[in-house]
Amino acid sequence: MKSEFALAFNQICADYNLPRDTVLEAVRAALVTAYRRDWKVGPTQNLTAEVNMDTGLARIFLEKTVVEEVADEDLEITLINARRVTRDAALGDLVMVDVTPHNFGRIAAQTAKQVITQRLREAERESQITRFSRQVNEIIIGTIQSINPQGITLHLERTEEAQMPRREQIPGERYRLHQKIRVYVVEVKRSARGPQVVVSRSHPAMLRRLLELEVPEIRSGLVEIKSIAREPGARSKIAVTARQPGVDPVGTCVGMRGIRIQTISRELNDERVDVIQWFEESDKYISSALSLNSVLSVTLDEQNPGGKTAAVVVLDDQLSLAIGRAGQNARLAAKLTGWRIDIQGATEAAIWALQRVNEHPDLLAHQKDSVALVAQLAAILSAHEGTQNPYNDEERRVIKTLVEAVRMAEIARREKEHPVSHQTRARQAAQEVAAQQQREAVAQARARVPQSAYEMPLEVLGLSEKVLGHLRRNGVISAGEVMERIAQGDEALLVLTGIGAKALGEIKAAVEASELKFVGLDVAPEGGVTETPGLAVPEAVVEAVAEEVAPVEFEAAAEPGAELPVEVEAAPLPAEEPALAVAESAAEAVAEEAVVTVEGVAPAAETGEAEETLPTAIQDLFAVPFVVPDEEDEEDEESSSRRHKKGKRKQRTIFYDDEKGETIVVRKRRRSTSNPWDDYAD
Repeated sequence: MKSEFALAFNQICADYNLPRDTVLEAVRAALVTAYRRDWKVGPTQNLTAEVNMDTGLARIFLEKTVVEEVADEDLEITLINARRVTRDAALGDLVMVDVTPHNFGRIAAQTAKQVITQRLREAERESQITRFSRQVNEIIIGTIQSINPQGITLHLERTEEAQMPRREQIPGERYRLHQKIRVYVVEVKRSARGPQVVVSRSHPAMLRRLLELEVPEIRSGLVEIKSIAREPGARSKIAVTARQPGVDPVGTCVGMRGIRIQTISRELNDERVDVIQWFEESDKYISSALSLNSVLSVTLDEQNPGGKTAAVVVLDDQLSLAIGRAGQNARLAAKLTGWRIDIQGATEAAIWALQRVNEHPDLLAHQKDSVALVAQLAAILSAHEGTQNPYNDEERRVIKTLVEAVRMAEIARREKEHPVSHQTRARQAAQEVAAQQQREAVAQARARVPQSAYEMPLEVLGLSEKVLGHLRRNGVISAGEVMERIAQGDEALLVLTGIGAKALGEIKAAVEASELKFVGLDVAPEGGVTETPGLAVPEAVVEAVAEEVAPVEFEAAAEPGAELPVEVEAAPLPAEEPALAVAESAAEAVAEEAVVTVEGVAPAAETGEAEETLPTAIQDLFAVPFVVPDEEDEEDEESSSRRHKKGKRKQRTIFYDDEKGETIVVRKRRRSTSNPWDDYAD
C-alpha cells in the first residue's frame, strides 16, 4: 500500500501535468533552499537533499573536507568521523555528511511550501511552452470561452488558453460561446502569466493544413501545393501539381462531385475555393490562375519598371469575369503567380495596338508579317463596330498576333531608350553562358572518370588524415569525385575549404600513384596524367559583356565661343599585359573602343588635331600630368640612384593656355604646418 506522501506526490504530478522527475527535483530544490535559509549555510557550500518516496522522509547532506584537525566544523570533518560515513575515506577527500536536524520535516514543510509551489508553476509553464511550440503551424480545436471587441479567448486543455485577435478572424463569421472551432496556431509567446498562444482562422496556411487533412494524396506526396492566395471569408486560389504521371491534381483536390472542397469551404464560413493547375511556364500559369475558359493572349514583361508585368487579353464577354468583383479575381491571380497582371478586352487591346502603330509608324519596321495585318485588323474592327457579334477564330488570331507584336516592339523600344535593362539582360545572358560552359566542363570531366572510382572511398588514395578531413567536410566522399575535380583543373580543388597548394600536390600525387586511371587521356612518359587543355572562350560571353559597356557622356558648361564637341579616346592597354578572366578581358576590349563625349568643345579636324578653343575649366579637367626632370636629373647614374633612395621625383602638371599664349607649369605644394589657411591666400 502506498504511503500518504506517495499519493500526494502522484496527485501533484497529475494536477500540474508534469513528470515525476520534474516534481521530485522541485521538492529537493525547495528543501535545500529551506535548509540554507534556516541554518545559515553559505551559497558556495555543496548541499543536496534526498527524499524517500515510501515514507516521505527528507535528508540533507553537506559536503565536507577530511582533515586531521577540524578548524571549521561547517566545512571540515576528522578522518575517524569520515570513515564512519565512507570506509575508504582518506585525508583531503570530500565526503557527503548527513546533517539533517531532528525536527527538519515540520520546519521544511512550513518554509518550503511557497518555494515548491513556485517551482511547480515554473515547471508547468515550461512544459506548456514546449508542448505548444511543437504545435505551431498546426491546426488545433478550441472552445470559445469569451468574446470581446479585441478578440476571442479559446479554452484549449485544462487551464491553457489561446487568443484569436480580431485581425486573425474571418470577416463576417459569427461566433458563439462554448462553440468548438478549428484554429491555426500562429505563434507561442512567453509572458509573466505563462505561455500566450496566438491562433488564427484567416491565415493562408490554415487552408493548406485543411487540404492536407481532407486530401490523402497531398499527405502522401502525390500532389503538391505550389502556392496559395487567400482573401478570408470571400475567395481563395490554390495552385497544385502532380508529382506522379497520370494523377489529376485538380480533380484529386476537388473530390468526387466536389465533396472534398465543399467540406473545406463549409469549415471556412462558405469561402469560395478555386483549385487550379500549376505550370512551369509563366504564361500558362497566369492563364490558369485567372480561372477562365480561354485567354486570348499573355505577354510577359520581366523588365518593366513597375515590376514583372503580364499583359493579358481576353474576349470581351469574359472581361468582367477575368477582373472579378471589385478586381478580386485579378488580385488573387496576381498574388498567386507573383506577377502584376493588366487585363484588357480583345476590342480594347486591338484599338490600342492600332493607335500605337499610328503614333509610331516605324514601330513594326522589323516585323514585316505583322505590318501586313494592320489593315486587316482595322477592317475587322470596322466590321464589328456597333455590334455584339463575337470574333471568329481567324479574327482572334489576327488580334492576338498584332497585339503581341506591338507589345514586344514597345518592350524593345523601351529597353533601347533605357540601356540599364539592356545591360542587365546582357549580364544575365553572360552568366547563363558561363554556367552552361561550366556544366559542359563538368560533364566532360565526369566522362573521363571510370564509374568504379565513384564506389571507392577516399582511403584507397592513401591521403593524410588532415587532407581526408578537409575533403569530407567539403562533401567529397569518393575517389571518383577527387578525380573529377582534377580533370576540371586545379581550381576545382583549390576552391574547397582547407585545400591549398601543398594539399593539392599531395592529392594529385596520390591519384597518379594509385591504380585509378583516367579514361581517354594520353599518358605522360613518366606515367602521369597530362594536363587538361583550357576551354576556349565562347563568343557569346564576349558579345554579352561587350554590350554592357556603353559610351559615357559628360555635360560640361561651355564657353560662348565653344559650340561643337570634341572626342577624347581612351588610351589602349599595353600589349605585354597578361590575359585576365573571360569577362574582364571582354570588358577591356570594348573599353578600348569607348569614346567619352564632352559637349561644348570644338570638334577635331580631319588631321586629328583639335581646335584650340577649350575653356579653362575643361583644360584643367583634361590636363595630362607627366614628369619634367630638373636640371639636377642629368647627373650620373650613381648620383641618380642615391637621390632615388631619398624620395620620388617631383610631379608637375603642364598645359598650354591659348588665351595668353603661354605654357603654364603647376607644381604641387605641401600644406603649411604652421598655418593651414595660408594655402588659400592666393
